[in-house]
Amino acid sequence: MIAIDKTTSIKSALIWVIMLICSLTLCLAMLISTTQDVKLQQKKLVAQLEGYVSIIAFNAKDSILQDDADTEDNRLNSFKAVHILHNIHIYKQQPDSDELRLFAIYNHEGVGPFPVQFARVKQFPKPYVSDNYIELTKPIVDGDSTIGYVYVRASQEELNDYIQARILLDIIIALVALGSALFVSAKLQQRFTTPIESLLNVMQKVSKEKNYQIRAPITPIKEYNMLGRAFNTMLDRIEQQISKLQLAEQENRQLTQSLEQKIEQRTDALKTSNQELLNTLATLHQYQNQIVETEKMASLGQMVAGVAHEVNTPIGLGVTASTLLQDKLTDIQKAFDEKKLTSSQLAKFLSESKENLGIIYRNMERAASLISSFKRVAVDQSNDNRRQFNMLQLINEVLLSLRPNLKKTQHQVIVNCPAQLELDSKPGPINQILINLIMNSLIHAFEYIEQGIINIDVVVGNNNCELIYTDNGAGVPESIKKRIFDPFVTTKRGEGGSGLGMHLVYNLVTQALNGKILLDSTLGQGVRIKIDFPVITIENKT
Repeated sequence: MIAIDKTTSIKSALIWVIMLICSLTLCLAMLISTTQDVKLQQKKLVAQLEGYVSIIAFNAKDSILQDDADTEDNRLNSFKAVHILHNIHIYKQQPDSDELRLFAIYNHEGVGPFPVQFARVKQFPKPYVSDNYIELTKPIVDGDSTIGYVYVRASQEELNDYIQARILLDIIIALVALGSALFVSAKLQQRFTTPIESLLNVMQKVSKEKNYQIRAPITPIKEYNMLGRAFNTMLDRIEQQISKLQLAEQENRQLTQSLEQKIEQRTDALKTSNQELLNTLATLHQYQNQIVETEKMASLGQMVAGVAHEVNTPIGLGVTASTLLQDKLTDIQKAFDEKKLTSSQLAKFLSESKENLGIIYRNMERAASLISSFKRVAVDQSNDNRRQFNMLQLINEVLLSLRPNLKKTQHQVIVNCPAQLELDSKPGPINQILINLIMNSLIHAFEYIEQGIINIDVVVGNNNCELIYTDNGAGVPESIKKRIFDPFVTTKRGEGGSGLGMHLVYNLVTQALNGKILLDSTLGQGVRIKIDFPVITIENKT
């Protein structure tokens, strides 16, 4: 936008443009004319001077041949009437050498003698023009030999006077022309700006008084008349629009009065409905939290049932082996009491006892390991506290707790995690996340697949853990992929699926671990879930 203090008026612009064009045109024309005229006058002066030199050289030929200097002096005095000739020298060439001697001389009245020009007389075969003088020499020739030289020094005062008079005349002409241009431009700007001022006054009056019945007057300029008619047409339309607006405003006021009453009634009804919705929403949040906790407990209960079944096997084997050992001990005790015990019977008993005790020990140790692993998983699953742990060990404990579910299938779980990776984070949410993802693959992804593959990759760098979970299952349908982390979204609706597994995973990642989760899946090509969350490595911490 142009600043106000940088704007200009049409009046001043018109005058300045006309004056500038006239000034440039006059200056250029006068400069060219004066330059050409000066060159022409200077050329005429040089031509006149060359004529005088030729006459002098022609007349001096006989005087030099006759060695009659007096006659030549008298002849040179006849140039007194020529005011531009200030000094004339005639030099005679010595026959036996190249030396010159002054033969005749002429100095104009009032002009002092000019030094002889022996050294320079041969340097001016063409006119030499200085600031105030023109110098010219011409050889005096007799046949093919040069017998002397004529040197003339002429004044340029008359030319300079002519130039000054010409410049003064040009200045007077320029001033007269510029004055005429100023007068014409003033008349033009008055003719062209008066209609604009009239139209501007009408606009200002309409703007201040809001009176749209005023019209622009007719002007003697066709273009301004067209502008005035367009402005009058605009005022007509504005006046019509104002009338329509006033009528519409009156109708709006009536409608507004009736609407206000309806709005008050609807507002009261909305307040009641909003309060009911808020109460319902609070109840839904409460139910959702309860369902999420129920989902956690269901997951834990399912794991407990599987572990219990897994623990029953080694305990049953231990009970069977101990019962068998007790029967053998009864037989040995009876044979010992009846004094029928033989060394072979005792040796066989000791061997079988050792074997049964080994079976009992191995199965009890296996049951204890299963119970210890389940205990750690269960404690982590119900605890959100930070602690130091081995990531690979944590994953193996989760897989051990899910062994009852995995051993019924031919699916394979591949873990890529550094064995010595020690982290400081929250193992409980990580534990729950892995259980939910693996169970989700077993229930949904591998429903119609006999041999599925699950990959769990763990990479740590810059205090950030990246856990990538992939499977080659059925994938996620496009219809629910964007809503996969929303609550109650499931493909097993009516078949026992609650739709809270992935919602629970999302909450654990974003809230408990303060991380990010991203799912990428194509139907029929499995899923890829990337989980990023901050951790502290033991090396960085120490």
